[in-house]
Amino acid sequence: MGVFTGLVTLPLAPVRGVVWIAERIHDEAHRQLYDPEVIKERLQEVAEARDSGELSEEEAAREEDELVRRLMSQGPPGGGMEV
Repeated sequence: MGVFTGLVTLPLAPVRGVVWIAERIHDEAHRQLYDPEVIKERLQEVAEARDSGELSEEEAAREEDELVRRLMSQGPPGGGMEV
């Protein structure tokens, strides 16, 4: 980047910083929603909460359905086709 380009685009630096932060937040939110390991951990937590009585059967079933739906939306493990 030349000196002239650097000076001209300097006013955009705060905007680029905000965009970068927004992209990092989006990436982390996506990871937490769709990462198979995070989903499996949450399924275990739901099972434990149901067993301890913190969640009713209906609440647990609803949450498990949503978690499984997210897990299945990622496709088969490994991303390949079955042979």
